[in-house]
Amino acid sequence: MARRHNKRAAAKAARAALLAALLPSMALGQSLTPDGQTLPVYDQPEDVVQGPAGPALAPTERPDGNARFADGTEASHAPSLASRPGAVQINGSGAPAEGSPATLLADQVTLGGDNRLVASGGVVIWYRGARLIASRVVYDNQTGAAVIEGPIHLTEPSRTGTQNETILIADSAQLDPNMQDGILHGARLVLAREMQMAAREMRRSENGAVTRLDNVVASSCQICAEDPIPLWEIRARSITHDARTNKLHFDRPQFRALGMPIATLPRLTAPDPTVERMTGFLRPQFRTTSGLGFGIKLPYFVTLGDHADITLTPYVAASRTRTLELRYRQAFSNGAMEWNGAISRDDIEQGRTRGYLFGGARFELPRGYMLGLQIQMASNRAYLLDYDISQADRLWSGLTLDRVRRDRMVMARLGNYESLRNDEPAGFAPSVVADALWKRRWTPNRLGGIASMEWSLHAHRRSSSEDRLGRDMARGSVMLGWQRSEILPGGLVGAIDTQVNADFYRINQDSDFEDWVLRADPVLGAELRWPLARHSGGVTHIIEPVAQLIWSPKHDAEDDVPNEDSQLIEFDEGNLFALNRFPGRDARESGLRANLGIGWTRIDPAGWSIGLTAGRVLRSNADPAFQDSGPLGGKRSDWLLAAHYSGANGLAIANRALFDDSFSISRNELRLGWFRPDLQVSAGYLWLDSDESESREQDVSELTMAGGWQIASGWWATTETRYDFTADRAQKAQLGLEFRNECVTVEMSIERRFTSLGEVRPDTRFDLGIRLGGFGQQKAGPGTVARRACLR
Repeated sequence: MARRHNKRAAAKAARAALLAALLPSMALGQSLTPDGQTLPVYDQPEDVVQGPAGPALAPTERPDGNARFADGTEASHAPSLASRPGAVQINGSGAPAEGSPATLLADQVTLGGDNRLVASGGVVIWYRGARLIASRVVYDNQTGAAVIEGPIHLTEPSRTGTQNETILIADSAQLDPNMQDGILHGARLVLAREMQMAAREMRRSENGAVTRLDNVVASSCQICAEDPIPLWEIRARSITHDARTNKLHFDRPQFRALGMPIATLPRLTAPDPTVERMTGFLRPQFRTTSGLGFGIKLPYFVTLGDHADITLTPYVAASRTRTLELRYRQAFSNGAMEWNGAISRDDIEQGRTRGYLFGGARFELPRGYMLGLQIQMASNRAYLLDYDISQADRLWSGLTLDRVRRDRMVMARLGNYESLRNDEPAGFAPSVVADALWKRRWTPNRLGGIASMEWSLHAHRRSSSEDRLGRDMARGSVMLGWQRSEILPGGLVGAIDTQVNADFYRINQDSDFEDWVLRADPVLGAELRWPLARHSGGVTHIIEPVAQLIWSPKHDAEDDVPNEDSQLIEFDEGNLFALNRFPGRDARESGLRANLGIGWTRIDPAGWSIGLTAGRVLRSNADPAFQDSGPLGGKRSDWLLAAHYSGANGLAIANRALFDDSFSISRNELRLGWFRPDLQVSAGYLWLDSDESESREQDVSELTMAGGWQIASGWWATTETRYDFTADRAQKAQLGLEFRNECVTVEMSIERRFTSLGEVRPDTRFDLGIRLGGFGQQKAGPGTVARRACLR
C-alpha cells in the first residue's frame, strides 16, 4: 500500500532521485524565419511580475504580403508594430520552492542500517512540477549517490502540449554526488513532442545543463515497433544538447532516408525544437524558371541581438545568374524597419547589373503621431517579375505622418512616383506629390448633430516641361459640414446634411486653364429613412426604404480646373447615398438630384443571412462632370442591384450589378469566398463596359481565383489563376502541392505567367522546398498533418 514518508532521509532520497534525471532546462525560443517584431510594454506597474522579454523580432506575416494602395502602388513590407502581451501576476500556487521536500509515493519505503533509503514498487516522485515514475530508487546518504531502476519515466505535466514539453525515458540511472550529473542507460529523450533521440547511454554534466547521448539515433518521425524504419533519421556517434544555448551538436552525423544512407558530415549544429531565432543556414529552395534555368537559393540567417537580424541569400541558377539577396530588419523602442534588396548579373540582359531595393519603416512619435518611411527602387519591371519579387508597375518612395483620434485626424504625405510601365509616356504621371489633411468634428451646443471642418493641401509636379503634358498644380481646400438626424413620428428617421467646399488652385504649364482659380460649392441634402422590422419563428426581416434629395449649384460647363484625382468613379451600395461620388476634389457632382433606394435583410436563426440593396440616382439635368457617359451619366443613372449571402458554413457570396432600363448590364462584380478547415476558396468575376471617359477602350471581362483544399490527410493543394476573357488568354496560372506529416514538409509549385509586353516576357517557374521537423519552431500550415499510425 502506498504511503507518505515524512522522514528527512526519505525527502533527501526523493530529491536525489528526481535531480538525477532532471529535464533539460528550456530557454525562450527565437525563429529561424521571422518576419516581424513586438514592442515593449511601457509604464508597467512595479508589483506586476514581468515574464521573459524574448526577442523584439518575432514571426508575423509573409514578407511578400504587400498592401495595394488606391494609387496603384504597393507598400514595402515592414514588421507590423504590436504590443507585447501584458504580464500576468500569478499568486502562490503552492509549488515547492528550492530546498523544500519532495512528495514520495511508493508501495514500500525502508531505511536500512547502512544509512541507505530504498523505495520500491510503483515509485512516483513529485518535485517542483516534475513527475518521476520508476520501479525502485536507492539513495546512499553517506556518499550522496543514488541509483534508479527502471523503467524510468520523467515528465512535467504542466508543460504537456507546449513547445517546452520534454519527456525522458530510461532503463536505469546512476547519479553523482552533486545530485544533478550522472549516467542514464537505455535512454530516450523527446523534445517538444517533435525531436526524439534514443541512445545506449546518456550523460549529464555542467549541473544538468549539458546532455550527451552516445551511439544515438535522432528523428522527428513516428516510429512503430512493427515498422521501425522512419522516413528519415540521423545516426551519430554522439549528440550533445546544450540547454543554455538550445543547440544540438552532432558528432559524425549520417543522414538516412527510408533506412538508406544519403550523406555523412564530420560535424553538424542545429537548433532544438524550442528555438525561434538562431544564426545559421535556413532551408534551401530549389527553383527552375524558363528564363534562368535550374537554380538553388541557400539563405543564411544572422541574429544581431534580440532587436535586429540580417538574411543573406545567394541565388545561383545554371550558370545563368549570380544573385545576392539581402534582408535587414531592426526593431526599436518606438518602431521597426525592414529593408529588402538584391543585385544580379544574368544572361537575360547580358553585361548589365540589375537590382532592386524596397524598404519600409514606421516609428511612434510623441503625442500619438506615427512617422512612416518607404523607399522603392528597381532596375525595371522585368527584373521584379523575373525574380518573383513583386507585380508592381508603379513605385512610390517618400515620408508619411499621421495621427488619428476619435474627433480629429492629421495626415501628411510627401513622395516620388516612378512608373515602370512601357506604354506610359515620360512625364505623363506626376512624379513628386505632396498631400496634407487636417480634419476635426464636434457637437455644436445649440444646433446639435455633428459639425466637421477639414483643411487640405495638395501639390504635384511632372518632370516634363511641355505645355499640357507637363502640367503642374497646387491646391488648397477647406470644407465645413454639419449633419443631424432625428426620429420622427411613425418611425421615420430624418436627416439633414450640409457642406460648403472652397478650393484655391495654382496651375502651371497648361494653357487650357487659368493660372489662378478660386471656386466654392455649397451642398444641401435632406434624407428620410423608414426602417421596418418583423420577427417571426426566429427569423428576422428588415426592410428600409431611403429617399435623399441633394442640391448644389449647377455647373453649366466643365470645371475650370483639370480633373487629376477623380478619373475613376465607383457606384455601389457604399456611396449610393453620398453627397458626392467623386473620389477626389477636382470634380464634384452638381445640380438637383435624388438618391433613391431600398434595402432588405433576412437573418435566419440557423446562422445564415441574405441581403438585397437596390437604388438609382435621378437628376433634374445631366451633370457635365460625368461627360454624359458611364453608369452615372444622363438624367437617370443605371440601376444598382447588390446582393450578399453569408452562411454559417463559411460560405459568403456578394454580387453588384449596374444596368439600364432595358436590363443591359454595364458593370457586374461577383465575389465568392468559402473558408473551412479543409477548403479555402476566394474567387471574383468582373465585367466593365468600355468607357472613353475612364480611358477604357475595350470591355473588361476578367476572372480571378485562388483556392486551397485538403486532398487527403497531409496533402494540401493550392491554385491561383487570372483569366482575361476579352483577350481570350490567361494572365497567370499557378498550382501548388504540399505534403506534411509529423517529421517532414514538402512544398512544390508550378506557375506560368503569360504576360508579354515590351521587356516583360512569359515565364514558367517551378519551386521545390523541403523542411525537416524537429529543428527550430515551425508554423502550422493549412489542413491536417498525416501521422503514422502504430498498431497496438
